[in-house]
Amino acid sequence: NDDVPSISSNSAILIDNNTDKILYSKNENKKMYSASTTKILTAILTLENSDLNDVVTASYDSVMSIPDGYSTANIEIGEQLTVEQLLQLLLVHSANDAANILAEYIGGSIDSFVSMMNTKANELNMQNTHFTNTYGKHDENHYTTANDLSILMRYCIKNETFRKIAGSASCAIPSTNKHQNRTYTSTNELLIPNNKNYYKYLTSGKTGYTSQAGECLVSSAYKDNLELICVVLGSSDRFGDTKSLYEYGYSNYSIKIIANEGDIASNITISNATKETESLNLLLDESIPVLISNSQDISEISPEIILNDNISAPIEEGSILGKIKYTVAGVTYSTNIIAEHNVEKSKLPIYILYLSIAFIFIIICFILIYKKNSKKKI
Repeated sequence: NDDVPSISSNSAILIDNNTDKILYSKNENKKMYSASTTKILTAILTLENSDLNDVVTASYDSVMSIPDGYSTANIEIGEQLTVEQLLQLLLVHSANDAANILAEYIGGSIDSFVSMMNTKANELNMQNTHFTNTYGKHDENHYTTANDLSILMRYCIKNETFRKIAGSASCAIPSTNKHQNRTYTSTNELLIPNNKNYYKYLTSGKTGYTSQAGECLVSSAYKDNLELICVVLGSSDRFGDTKSLYEYGYSNYSIKIIANEGDIASNITISNATKETESLNLLLDESIPVLISNSQDISEISPEIILNDNISAPIEEGSILGKIKYTVAGVTYSTNIIAEHNVEKSKLPIYILYLSIAFIFIIICFILIYKKNSKKKI
């Protein structure tokens, strides 16, 4: 495609969240440093293993172990915050102290939480990922890929609370036992109205940066019924690269309805049905939206119809009688096909049966009478 964007990222991927189809990729399986995009996993494990209203107390180790140069929310030893407040600090302000405090609370210790992180990565089939800490501190053994992060993000945005917090342009933390109230603006400029990098279709995201990892950003966007996930790693312009990739995706792909609910998929004749009901239209149970390249003509795509075995009367209106499938650019979409009307069983076979029995009975009577007459003659 002529308009494939030129980006500064060393590694990137753009996928459709609904089908997992890759719309753009560049070194998507190359091992890269994840920096603070790591916090996406810290956040989802927290959401799955605690209550937002739980109150957590910051320990000495969680706060004091953050190296210089890594961002914090200046949380003090003994300070009490809710899980929800810590998640806001984690995802909006990218506070590394919040990551450690949550990890200790959820896992019992930071090491134990890191084990949970690697277990979760395995469960999600993130094949080229390994974590050694909760927030993305640089470590040779702390790495991932653009593809793996897209898998993780696809999983995380199923969680409404994750979406909400990771899509916030700012957060306000009320005063605590150690601090006056604090407000922070998101590190993700794509979320901030009036920022030159603002992108109005962005729904959530998490930034990352270390000198070794470069600029990183994992995000999601929604426009015209199409939800995309974008990952850029090792970038020198993460916001520009991300915006270029989304614009490429939305310019070149659309969700289109290939067939509508109630459309006739096929017509079949039911062999044991009454004359009036034997001709049966099979209708689509639901409309089928498909992801399609704007250059492709949707009318050229033919469906595959798979009928159930041994379809016979009686059939109730709305009964599922098979499936219709459309395959578009390697992705298969399907819905059930259903009966348009009731199909009644023909009484003809019964009449034939009765006639046959009557006929056999008459023949038997004839034979018996014939035998009786024969004996009389003798």
